[in-house]
Amino acid sequence: QVQLVESGGGLVQPGGSLRLSCAASGIIFRLTDMGWYRQAPGKQRELVAAITSGGSANFADSVKGRFTISRDNAKNTLYLQMNSLKPEDTAVYYCKAESGLVLSKGYWGQGTQVTVSS
Repeated sequence: QVQLVESGGGLVQPGGSLRLSCAASGIIFRLTDMGWYRQAPGKQRELVAAITSGGSANFADSVKGRFTISRDNAKNTLYLQMNSLKPEDTAVYYCKAESGLVLSKGYWGQGTQVTVSS
């Protein structure tokens, strides 16, 4: 049974930082490409950052230079370090285990709320 459990969300002031974590189980994490997505009210879910099993990362233009994605394969955990947060970063953040060589379909976590407000 695949489980992805996000944590680390909360309320932060503009310019602040948060680190999200996603603990994975039921998958061969080290062989799985992973991603962070977000969905703001009234908007479509969008890709924020992705990292391959080999550690290559890419980012949405809106977060480049502010967010960092990383993974700890020993802990089966995905991270998203978010710095210089802006009100427009407010959303529910989801991690996803991407379909590929290991998984026949993608799996989503339940999401964690990030609110950037003064």
